[in-house]
Amino acid sequence: MQYLYWTPGGNESLTRPCGRLKNLKARKSVVYAYARLKMAHSAAVAAGAMAVPASNMASTAASNASHATAPTAAPGAASVLVYREPVYNWQATKSTVKERFAFLFNNEVLSDVHFLVGKGMGVQRIPAHRFVLAVGSAVFDAMFNGGMATTSTEIELPDVEPAAFLALLKFLYSDEVQIGPETVMTTLYTAKKYAVPALEAHCVEFLKKNLRADNAFMLLTQARLFDEPQLASLCLENIDKNTGDALAAEGFTDIDLDTLVAVLERDTLGVREVRLFGAAVRWAEAEAHRQQLQPTPENKRKVLGKALTLIRFPLMTIEEFAAGPAQSNILTDREVVSLFLHFTVNPKPRVDFIDRPRCCLRGKECSITRFGQVESRWGYSGTSDRIRFSVNRRIFIVGFGLYGSIHGPTDYQVNIQIIHTDSNTVLGQNDTGFSCDGSANTFRVMFKEPVEILPNVNYTACATLKGPDSHYGTKGMRKVTHESSSTGTKTCFTFCYAAGNNNGTSVEDGQIPEVIFYT
Repeated sequence: MQYLYWTPGGNESLTRPCGRLKNLKARKSVVYAYARLKMAHSAAVAAGAMAVPASNMASTAASNASHATAPTAAPGAASVLVYREPVYNWQATKSTVKERFAFLFNNEVLSDVHFLVGKGMGVQRIPAHRFVLAVGSAVFDAMFNGGMATTSTEIELPDVEPAAFLALLKFLYSDEVQIGPETVMTTLYTAKKYAVPALEAHCVEFLKKNLRADNAFMLLTQARLFDEPQLASLCLENIDKNTGDALAAEGFTDIDLDTLVAVLERDTLGVREVRLFGAAVRWAEAEAHRQQLQPTPENKRKVLGKALTLIRFPLMTIEEFAAGPAQSNILTDREVVSLFLHFTVNPKPRVDFIDRPRCCLRGKECSITRFGQVESRWGYSGTSDRIRFSVNRRIFIVGFGLYGSIHGPTDYQVNIQIIHTDSNTVLGQNDTGFSCDGSANTFRVMFKEPVEILPNVNYTACATLKGPDSHYGTKGMRKVTHESSSTGTKTCFTFCYAAGNNNGTSVEDGQIPEVIFYT
């Protein structure tokens, strides 16, 4: 038997076995006190003061099993030990297995193990049932029934949050999912730790539905930590679409270096490079503070590490570079000088930073080739090769494929442009270079940003090369159609001769054999 030790006016209770009352007279007093309380209770029921329908008796008893509380004593009454009747026949009110197991959740009834969950003052003692846990989790099964099974009835879990552990147990006992914005990440961690993939899936689905630009970086960090590639991919897509908002979010500066590197490596970020540099500097200041370093330019460069090399300084305008990075003292003097030379002179010196454009467009890259055959010896004298074109639908051109040298591996300097023919407005250009291997293949030369091309409007593609004689295309086609393999959508290019200062390229032969675009 068990008794509830009750101190009038107090809030603490303690269950003690009656065997500890060694004095026979004391034990008799307890029984007498219990009898008096039972008689008072019976009288109250008879008077209607505590009438309880018979149908509710079992559920009332069941409720008391989970929430046993001491009765309120009259002021000045003596301390008594009150006998607590065991919960009886609670099963009668639970018509299904699910209801019976749900009743046992976080309940001392039939419990045979307790978990001390959390740390310090936040530790909670949570009852559980080995059989239920072993049925729902291979980790618990090994813990209780494996070759090195524990015999302890109390298990400490200092690395788990109580709310997350209760959410795990709720799922194991009843299939109910209880997660929210404040607990989803800790619940995901707990579900992974105890190998409950169904609860993991619910957590990931919750995160997907609540993914926004202002939390994309935080969720990306967690997705990488918990090895959730699908969630990580969705976060990166969101960052691509909303790069500016994501960088401005408060959580951006809290990400780890590996996550920052993973983002800066992407070719699909939709923001100018100077804003990426500004965001990286903000992150470096926060990271220096976390490492208890002064936010000096030297320490910012130190904490950025590889991330600094992923900023594509050559994609900035000379004005953007001069106003920001050049004055930040994060770059070395040699790096600043080489970048200024890259912006201003030809041939351009090699720099230690990527000059490949970022394309903020989603989908598959497409290309069309307008020549059917390749021949040798196309010369250059400073005049641009040009071809006029129009398309039947809106696209974004990101670059051209150009022919290279017939004399083996060679470097070319090149300026590429797209001009609105009627207004003679330059819509996009890049003053850059490319290396070729001497083959008859085409070599990619990309714009710094995608150039929007509207349907049924005339544009002129230009390429001014400086270098040795190259291959060139023949048997050109006036109309070239690209059909999407996934959607069947057709993009039709129509080419015409571009009059004026032209190095000789035409519909039939010449340079600019390939157009690279997105739809």
